[in-house]
Amino acid sequence: MVPSQLSAAVHAKCPKCRRGDMFANKMYSFSSQKMNTQCSHCGFTFEIEPGYFYVAMFVSYAFNVAQMVSMAVAIYVLTGSHNPWAYVGALLGVSVLLSPFNFRYSRVALLYWLTPNLYFDPDRARDDYKKIG
Repeated sequence: MVPSQLSAAVHAKCPKCRRGDMFANKMYSFSSQKMNTQCSHCGFTFEIEPGYFYVAMFVSYAFNVAQMVSMAVAIYVLTGSHNPWAYVGALLGVSVLLSPFNFRYSRVALLYWLTPNLYFDPDRARDDYKKIG
């Protein structure tokens, strides 16, 4: 059974077949995150063109801004603090803790929703699909 688009995106599966993994390791591990060059199931090349994932930096920046604004509002509502160092420490900590999340899901969002003409192909999701190459 093929997972839904949202389920496949959450689990960082290939956007073309929704079966192969986009990343070679877990999000939070002691090794750095490594993205597979091709889907293990259908052979789709994730980096569509050279420098394709530079756009993911802008998506990651948007994620980071949203997280920092949310955290700053939460700190103010929960503590009522006006101490700037409380905000700096908490925001830097959240930014560092969520950087693996931002790295991974900025690339997933770019491939799933921000790339024109990149759609799910049900033929690639079949068990008997033959990779080219």
